[in-house]
Amino acid sequence: MARFTTALTLFLAGSANAFVAPGRQFQPSTSSMHAVSKKDSYSVTLLPGDGIGPEITAATKVALEALCKKCGFQIELKEALIGGAAIDAANDPFPKESLEQCLASDSVLLACIGGYKWDSNPRELRPETGLLKMRKEMGLFANLRPAKVLPQLVDASTLKREIVEGVDVMVVRELTGDVYFGTPKGIDVIDGQRVGYNNMIYSESEIDRIARVAGDVASKRGGKLCSVDKANVLDVSQLWRDVVTKVITEDFPDIQLSHMYVDNAAMQLIRWPKQFDTIVCGNIFGDILSDEASMLVGSLGMLPSASIGESGPGVF
Repeated sequence: MARFTTALTLFLAGSANAFVAPGRQFQPSTSSMHAVSKKDSYSVTLLPGDGIGPEITAATKVALEALCKKCGFQIELKEALIGGAAIDAANDPFPKESLEQCLASDSVLLACIGGYKWDSNPRELRPETGLLKMRKEMGLFANLRPAKVLPQLVDASTLKREIVEGVDVMVVRELTGDVYFGTPKGIDVIDGQRVGYNNMIYSESEIDRIARVAGDVASKRGGKLCSVDKANVLDVSQLWRDVVTKVITEDFPDIQLSHMYVDNAAMQLIRWPKQFDTIVCGNIFGDILSDEASMLVGSLGMLPSASIGESGPGVF
């Protein structure tokens, strides 16, 4: 429940000061991504999903009703299917109707998806496939996930207090490229045995736009940005490093940029997390590191998350 309600707080905060480091105030962005304009009524799609999703969605409705009453605005809530629930009801992990409803909304609140029930399904009928489809079809190329250790919850982490006390890290993850979406991919039979393959691929423009988001976020926080890659062995990571360096040095000259190999970053995030302010990385590295960062706080359920694009509604 913590994950959804914390994400709800983020959504209601308009994704602004919720992402800003202590002592710094949000400044209007010059990027092409904009929050929903202030108005008296908002349309929000709820995606309860699977497992405890429906339960926490019901609790969230109660909280939203109280908030609307206190603050004097209205939220029109409509539910849609995603994940295992959508597979059971429509034989599609993210039906066309759900996509259309999400795109017509001001914002989307997602609970959780997945479960053992669907793990043996073919790839196209797994809950996670619906999540990837939603990100791609809605253009949600940037995921922002802050890991901030609150004083009241410092002992929730499994790490020592002196390691995590005061930690405030923002992970900016590219969300619609990399090995999760690259082609060709599949499982074929070659020389009498099965061979599985995926394509870890990024275009210059994909790296450029996430680098600009990261630079923008870092400029509103502590002014430090660490780009994570594996440029010592991967050509795609060398391109990543080249483009990030160019964007940040030319367009964000006040940002202190550093680079770190992903294996070292995974170690340093546990060894000395307070060295990081903002981290930017590709899809698969960000998937792993953002989950690792959750243990600085205590649980994945305690991290807010915002998936946003250049236009249209975000998913929180």
